[in-house]
Amino acid sequence: MVTSAASRGGGVGTSRAIAVASCASWRLGVETNNIRGWYSIPAECRGYVSDYMFGELFRQDCAVVAREAAAYAEGLELAGGGKEVWVFDIDDTSLTNLPYYADTGFGAEPYNATYFDEYVANATAPALPEVLELYETLLALGIKIVFITGRHEYQREPTVKNLRSAGYHTWEKLVLKPSSLGSSVVPYKSGERQKLVDAGYRIVGNIGDQWSDLVGAPEGDRTFKVPDPMYYVG
Repeated sequence: MVTSAASRGGGVGTSRAIAVASCASWRLGVETNNIRGWYSIPAECRGYVSDYMFGELFRQDCAVVAREAAAYAEGLELAGGGKEVWVFDIDDTSLTNLPYYADTGFGAEPYNATYFDEYVANATAPALPEVLELYETLLALGIKIVFITGRHEYQREPTVKNLRSAGYHTWEKLVLKPSSLGSSVVPYKSGERQKLVDAGYRIVGNIGDQWSDLVGAPEGDRTFKVPDPMYYVG
């Protein structure tokens, strides 16, 4: 468990080094789904998460995921009937909400639903470059794209506008969450994937930033997780 660096003694430099090491371990626990059900990042990790998200390591980590996903896709034997699909999450997978989180403490401050709705309505979220490159690779291979997002149906118009302006120009389906559904993501997303399978699609891949994007049968033939230490969705 991360504890406050200030309580450990030592100089400022020593305290910062200990805090960074602890926060790196905390991030590993988050990315491996060993730390679950958390509401906000540890307060002392705000600077660490900021440095990570704006630094080269985040870019490198995303590139590794996208590169492995592309290599896997290029090795697939596709039937060619237009029924192979790859499921994409949107928030902090296809599009990055880093501008929003930079304004709200990188996950150290409570989630502000009103502000986030305004951010979505503005339709200005940039693409995560590595995921956009993967998207283009999959289309070139003949794999169709299905977006399944936790955004609500009333946000369809700005979501479509944002996806297109960010470079996502075509897709097979864009599935948004009905407002009547509960807060749990796993039953919703796995249920939508089951609908795809029932309709005759083969889910060859699935990519998201949360484990709740990826778990729950049918997951798809293979799943890929991009890093996101800023928040947890169960």
